[in-house]
Order: sequence, then structure tokens, then C-alpha cells
Amino acid sequence: MSNAPQITMRSWLFAPGDSEKKMGKAIASEADIALLDLEDSVVPDRKADARKMVAHAIASAPDRARVWVRVNPLSGHWTEDDLDAVISAGPGGLFLPKAEGGHDVTTLDAMVTPREEAAGIAPGSTKVAALVTETAAAMFTTGTYDGAPRLAAMSWGAEDLSSELGASEQRGPDGEYSHVFEMARSLCLLGAIKAGVMPLETVQPEFRDLEALETRARRVRAQGFRGMLAIHPAQVAPINAAFTPGAEEIAHARDIVQAFAENPTAGALQLDGAMIDRPHLALAERLLAEAGE
Repeated sequence: MSNAPQITMRSWLFAPGDSEKKMGKAIASEADIALLDLEDSVVPDRKADARKMVAHAIASAPDRARVWVRVNPLSGHWTEDDLDAVISAGPGGLFLPKAEGGHDVTTLDAMVTPREEAAGIAPGSTKVAALVTETAAAMFTTGTYDGAPRLAAMSWGAEDLSSELGASEQRGPDGEYSHVFEMARSLCLLGAIKAGVMPLETVQPEFRDLEALETRARRVRAQGFRGMLAIHPAQVAPINAAFTPGAEEIAHARDIVQAFAENPTAGALQLDGAMIDRPHLALAERLLAEAGE
């Protein structure tokens, strides 16, 4: 994940770009990334005003590296105006919705670079995260993001996909996603790992059920996701907790690393009554790196 900015990115909190109050709360929150939205949460008649408000919010932020912007999709008519308004303010990154392959990130890169140069910003410093499963076509291209310029993360979305499919139900009575949406989640995870970028879990709309949120966040982290999108400030703390290695996890990871350090030629070892092998070592080393050790 060499393309990822050197900041923590567990929690990504959306805030509508036409609300100074909500953007201010997101920037002041404990979210790792404040994600200011120019797309779905802003109606067409408000987009021009929202661009100005977002640019001001970025420029006024104490740490612009953690303030990102979700621009409008390339398939529409507003992306150029979004970039004209926000790039000169110096956001940490851009969130590209409805991406349909790595070529869309390349297209966005070509649009951003001259604007960075005009603003005196180092070309390539504005990173990109892509929402990669919001259309039916996008589902077939999640493995094409290798080498996409600026790309730091990939996430998936259920709402726009269900709209395109005409699906009135995303989850069953048990609260779990039905097959096509679970497939979208899996394709995002696989595509992100293939591309060497951070996989992000999508939002949980039921923002008041924080216990369910943390349970889900811990489960998807165990599956390989590195962070999660949020739609309400109350969701930030459970997400941060779920994606932060605990003391017991860290201690176990240290034990694995130590065991192999003491047995450098071993392919497999016994530890605490269980067999561990080199993949366990790789997981332990990654966990310790995430914990800053």
C-alpha cells in the first residue's frame, strides 16, 4: 500500500458539502478522514454554493491532509467544476464515486494534475479513493485498479447498486447482505488487495445501533478490511475501536514474531497449543505495523 498517505485512515466520516455546521463537526471529530460531500447529499441547485463552502472548509482546516472531498462522478457534468473549486484549497484527497475501472482513476489524475500545478501543489499529492461497485458495469472491473495513479483506497456501495438493479432489499431478515451485495463487498476487498491499496467497508445506515456497527466493523476487519465509512459522528468511536489492534492482539503478534525470530529456519511452529506458519508471521507483522510498532 505504498500509494497510501502516511496518516491513519480507519474512519471516514461523510458530511454534506452545503452544511457548514456538519462539515465543521466532521473536521473537529475524531474521524481519521473528514469526507466532505459534493455528490449525493447536495442537490443540483446547491452544488455551486457547496463547492465554495467546501473549499473554505478545507482551507480553514487545521490539518488539510485528513480532509477529503467526494466529487461528482465522471459520468456526469459536474466533476470539472468540483475540481476547479477544491483542488487549490489543498484537500488530502478525492473520493471518486461510480468508478468503473482503473481507467477512471487515470482520467481523474489527468484532470487533477494541471490544477495542482496551477495552484503550486506538487503533482500527485492529492490522493484518490474510489467507490468501485456502484453500477453493474463496475462489478466486472474491480480487478483493474493495479497501478492506478494516486489511488490509496477502494470502497464499495450498496445504495446506488441496489437502485441500478431495481432491488428493493439489500439484506435478509438476519441483517446480512444478500448474495449480490456480499459479492460486491468481496470484489472490492479482492480488487483493493490486488491493487495494493486500502479496502474500506461501506456505511451502516442504522447510525443509532452502535453495538451492531462495532460488531460488523470487527467482523470485516477480520476479513481484511482496513477501515470503514461513517455517516454520523457517533459512528466514529466504534469504528476506530474496531480497527485498532487491542493489547491482547498485539501481545499475540509479538509472540509470533518472537517465535520465528528464535527459529529463523522454521516453516511452522507450535505456539500456545496451536500450529503457526509463515502466513501467520506475515499477519502478525502487518498488525504490529498498523499498531505503530
